Amino acid sequence: MTRIKCCGMTRVEDALLAARLGADAIGLVFTARSKRRVSMQQARAIRRALPPFVDAVALFMDDEAALVEEVITTVQPDLLQFHGDETDAWCARFERRYLKAIAMGDGASALPRLHDYPCAAALLLDGHAAGEAGGSGKAFDWSLLPRDLAQPLILAGGLHAGNVGGAIRAARPWAVDVASGVESAPGIKDGGKLRDFIAAVRAADEGESKP
Repeated sequence: MTRIKCCGMTRVEDALLAARLGADAIGLVFTARSKRRVSMQQARAIRRALPPFVDAVALFMDDEAALVEEVITTVQPDLLQFHGDETDAWCARFERRYLKAIAMGDGASALPRLHDYPCAAALLLDGHAAGEAGGSGKAFDWSLLPRDLAQPLILAGGLHAGNVGGAIRAARPWAVDVASGVESAPGIKDGGKLRDFIAAVRAADEGESKP
């Protein structure tokens, strides 16, 4: 079954709806470079409202270690996620399981970076170019996803209800990550788009399971 992460949450009601619909994780963005940035107060409220077995993921991009440590202490996320030029050792210094985003906007030339983060719990392949923030709504060539990596791969970038089924069939990722594809505005989720996206993922899974 393909796992689902709904990223860029800024409201408790959106996070709860995603959880009720079947999302496995929600993303909280803390980097100042993002238009979906949440305050510590917003993040704590969302984290405390989440039901059991739905993970909270804290996102950063070339931020100071002090910010990461403050989020860990204040919000207590289940996972960290790094989108910038952070090294494997830097990401691992916080002794928390982490995801590392790899910018796939440059196509196959980005693939060698998949081997630079052996400590990552999973790798998130996003459609933006190197140096850009995530949540851009840009897709990339899904057929580039390798099938021989030990780490799980999370597919992101330009996903929405209309294409996520094809993405799952093409790439067969461990999980998919959506932000702009289920929004009415940056950080504000659209309930109908959320329902349609999660339903499309489940339909793709059901299709894959049939002989």
